Amino acid sequence: MKTDVTFPSAGLQLAGHLYTPDRASADPHPAIVVGHPGSGVKEQTAGLYARRLAEQGYVTLAFDAAYQGESEGEPRGLEDPAHRVEDIKAAVSFLTTRDEVDPERIGALGICASGGYALSAAAADHRIKVVATVSAADIARQFRLGADGAQDPAVIQGMLDEAAAARTAAAHGEEIRRFPLFPDTAEQARAMGGRHGWEGFEYYCTDRAFHPRSLKSLPWISVDRMVSFDAFRFVGLIAPRPLLMIVGSEAVTSWMSIEAFQVAGGPKELHWIDGASHVDLYDKEQYVGPAVSRMADFFGAHLAQTR
Repeated sequence: MKTDVTFPSAGLQLAGHLYTPDRASADPHPAIVVGHPGSGVKEQTAGLYARRLAEQGYVTLAFDAAYQGESEGEPRGLEDPAHRVEDIKAAVSFLTTRDEVDPERIGALGICASGGYALSAAAADHRIKVVATVSAADIARQFRLGADGAQDPAVIQGMLDEAAAARTAAAHGEEIRRFPLFPDTAEQARAMGGRHGWEGFEYYCTDRAFHPRSLKSLPWISVDRMVSFDAFRFVGLIAPRPLLMIVGSEAVTSWMSIEAFQVAGGPKELHWIDGASHVDLYDKEQYVGPAVSRMADFFGAHLAQTR
């Protein structure tokens, strides 16, 4: 069952979908916070994974980040890593208030950018007992170094120039300046970003997963917030709580999961989905199915037992 919910995060009301198992239980359930990718909304891949895990007996919460989707915050679409991490902690706080949730059995699942945010949140919040990621990305590394880690350093320097100019313009009363996340056509997306760029375009900008509230542009004032963030800096603090990182063998971003995994303590597992790209793991059943199966076993081993 899916229920619309709201909860506060650092002064803003966030909108979420709370999924509960169909089978009734007198005892409270383990629960999982599910974060969406950068530019995504709760109705897309976060909701898919939340629903599938609810079918496995978990209470799950997919929500829109502050400034995005149906959640509060201006300017619209702002990507603020510090607030994104706070959003995950706020989602945990909300779950602890629910009668159907066992507050001692709460985990987190982050997909793409929220994979990095979930690692950062769990490092400092001991209420998160287990962590899983799918196609994890650190948004700072993505912007500084590119999806493949090989971006020309001049690119981010130019973006920081634009961000600085946007802040000055806003101080003088001008409208918030923005930049597009996607080109106009799939052909342009492939030319600019290869397979990864094309797949992102296909997911967010076509009937495959288009949603009117999913971001198609970002305020320039997001950029300097993002590039000085480091999602992996304190990953070692998650131990001894368990960590599972699920990665597609064809994902151009896999180097980021490997980097985070290498600095994590234990217990930990890097689980590869053969043949999957980064975006394949958002919604393609031949890859999502095995990912959910592994995740269900992982959460089952570490959250299913009562205290």
